Amino acid sequence: MDQMLADELDYILRYRVLQTLYQPLIDSVTSQVYGYEALTRGPSNSALHAPLPLIQAATQAGRLFELDLICREQAIRRFQELGLPGKLFLNVNPLSLMEPTFRPGETLRLLSEVALPPGRVVIEITEQQPLDDYDVLKAAVAHYTTAGFEIAIDDLGAGYAGLRLWSELRPSYVKIDHHFIENISTDNVKREFVRSIGGMAARLGCKVVAEGIETAEDYAVVQSLGVRLHQGYHLARPLSEPVRNHNAAYVVSEPPYIRLSDYFGGLKRYPVLRR
Repeated sequence: MDQMLADELDYILRYRVLQTLYQPLIDSVTSQVYGYEALTRGPSNSALHAPLPLIQAATQAGRLFELDLICREQAIRRFQELGLPGKLFLNVNPLSLMEPTFRPGETLRLLSEVALPPGRVVIEITEQQPLDDYDVLKAAVAHYTTAGFEIAIDDLGAGYAGLRLWSELRPSYVKIDHHFIENISTDNVKREFVRSIGGMAARLGCKVVAEGIETAEDYAVVQSLGVRLHQGYHLARPLSEPVRNHNAAYVVSEPPYIRLSDYFGGLKRYPVLRR
């Protein structure tokens, strides 16, 4: 990592110049919001705005757990401040569990500070990079489930060993990667994949979430395949103050962003610009 990027990462983490957005998951049977996935973005005019470069930079700097913890803390506190209904889906990168700075029990501590029960939190595990030590991950998941959390496998079908994760971790939810949902209305192979996952999940007592629903046509097909929980821009965009009723008017404007203007000019306070 070049020094300028390292300095920018340090600034973002030191002063927590991060923003949490929430995207609803909709229960198609009850037509209610089932919960919200917390999504973190860096400053809008930063090279580390998008999640992937931000995570990559933190990994290279050995600060992934630090980033992970800040994201979790902001997501939990804001979720409770907004009084959002349903469950909070929190992303956890498995590699952060293997860093020397990892400390177990931090999520429970944060929840106790805001009086949010663990039963309302779902820990999403994503494997976008190869994982060498499954025993560490299994131990961490066992810790979470014993404490009352539910577990989800995120981006099923996009990682290195999604089916092995499903077999090893026995999650309460599997979230099908958006690749298999996009254009599913015109793709027989994708329909069969989602149908198979749905059947397997039903037999295992696992809930399925279809991510990345962006058109009415794809939404109709996903519903016809029996997938109950839906997420995507067709339903609602991620926002700092998300919709509470999925029948509310569809939001087409971009979410508010924190900017990192005059980055090298010293510490500034960057307000969240709300619509």
